[in-house]
Amino acid sequence: MDREELAHFLRRCRARLDPADVGMEAGSRRRTPGLRREEVAQLTGMSVDYYTRLEQGRGSRPSRQMLTALARALRLSEDERDHLFHLTGEEPPRDTDASTHVRPGLMMILDRLYDAPAQVMNDWGEVLAQNAMAAALTGESVVGRNIILRYFTEPAARALFPPETHEEHARAHVAQLRSVLAARPRDPGPAHLVAHLQAVSEEFAALWEEHEVAVRRSSAKRFLHPVVGPLDLDCEVLLSADRGQFLIVHSARPGTETHERLQLLRVVGLQDLTPGR
Repeated sequence: MDREELAHFLRRCRARLDPADVGMEAGSRRRTPGLRREEVAQLTGMSVDYYTRLEQGRGSRPSRQMLTALARALRLSEDERDHLFHLTGEEPPRDTDASTHVRPGLMMILDRLYDAPAQVMNDWGEVLAQNAMAAALTGESVVGRNIILRYFTEPAARALFPPETHEEHARAHVAQLRSVLAARPRDPGPAHLVAHLQAVSEEFAALWEEHEVAVRRSSAKRFLHPVVGPLDLDCEVLLSADRGQFLIVHSARPGTETHERLQLLRVVGLQDLTPGR
């Protein structure tokens, strides 16, 4: 690991970004250009102390997951992401793994969607990036996690939707995964996910045997938010030019009760106001 070169690269990448570039408010006047260290730490989910040590050439080697988070936070191109991995002595993601890298242009669009819940995910359900409104809608950060796995194994993931729609969502998830596996049978990600879900979820295993096939499309969804109440949202699914990635945006029609509740959700933000927590 080349700590000195890594420190210089991180400082340079941080200095070229403005808060608006990553969907943040500029706040008080800044003496130096670029993001603050604490803002990069917030975007990556690491401690400020650890990120500071990386920039000072004193930090321990970051994990591959942390390197991926840094590449997204600093809006690195694929070449820059590969350079980041090389500086730490890691082999950059290749082949199918490359689809987990969100291009800076797509991240810029996500950052501009400050008033609508939006996520970037790959075609087999891994959340690659999301904005603050998406985290407020789901009640947690799900970046790096798989929404299909969560739906079949975590009751909290289903609690976001009315009980009468649970089977519909389950079938849609299975049908999407079936189409991906058929299109890329040698991609280890979807194959491992299917094998794991067949082992841990009887519901998934039964639906998988029905061999339904469908791809993710725009639709209307009802969410049951514990703070602002029911939200009837239009779900737009936009296919990225990068293979297997989707930008998913949830919006409400102006003048509706859901639109007002969505504005309230924006004010509430990431505050956890649910009873008993």
